[in-house]
Amino acid sequence: MLTGAVKRIDHVAVVVRSLEAALAFYRDTLGLSPSRVLNFPAEGVKIAFLPMGGPGGSEIELLEPIDPAGSVARFIEKRGEGLHHICLEVPDIDRALAELRAAGAVVLDEAPRPTAEGRGLFLHPRGTGGVLLELVQRDDAAP
Repeated sequence: MLTGAVKRIDHVAVVVRSLEAALAFYRDTLGLSPSRVLNFPAEGVKIAFLPMGGPGGSEIELLEPIDPAGSVARFIEKRGEGLHHICLEVPDIDRALAELRAAGAVVLDEAPRPTAEGRGLFLHPRGTGGVLLELVQRDDAAP
């Protein structure tokens, strides 16, 4: 069990073929304006961050693949647009990784990786009820 409690749902990530086309709905229909749009070459994506719930609230992240060989591009070709993962914020990602491994969880990362929010890791869907789950430790200096 994670002793450093999960703090909140950090974000829900949705894969889209085109950020501009997706924003026609999220921004123009729902009124969710991006706080920022970021190219994140390390993961082969362009991300639009749609904050919800005020300061400290959760976000919807729209992920557009920019690297045709990247994992998000492969995901969209195999499964199409839609939910990619749910991310939970934790206070200490290194501790979370050690506790998850000790509990026998199927962790996809050997060590925490840089994320758009700070440092994170992914858990395999076969151990999480069929949903790709990310844990992140936020860093105010993230890109």
